Amino acid sequence: MRIKNKVQEFQGVNSKFKRYRSGHKALSEIRKFQKSTDLLIHRLPFARLVKEITLNFHHSLQWQSIAIEAIQHACEDYIIGLMEDANLSAIHAKRVTIMPKDLHLAQRIRGDKSCMKKSE
Repeated sequence: MRIKNKVQEFQGVNSKFKRYRSGHKALSEIRKFQKSTDLLIHRLPFARLVKEITLNFHHSLQWQSIAIEAIQHACEDYIIGLMEDANLSAIHAKRVTIMPKDLHLAQRIRGDKSCMKKSE
């Protein structure tokens, strides 16, 4: 009997899989991203997006890598600030989950023109 148990342990039959409590992994990811200072959006897909958007306006426009990096820093700062404001409005509504209406409210309070609906 002992030999059978040792064989099963060696084969991984009785080995326990580490289970996290609900929300623990999300909280550890939040702590990890708050500690880091690197960019969250990958450089190459962001550069492709910027070049694709500018292709609509100018066909022969070239970008320096420093300029794309500066735009990426500005975009990430804007998005992070917007998410923080949306999170505050969700908490104010006694919710934990951010909804689209929280993002719209945060944009409206900031005074962004892109979120304003045109009155007909």
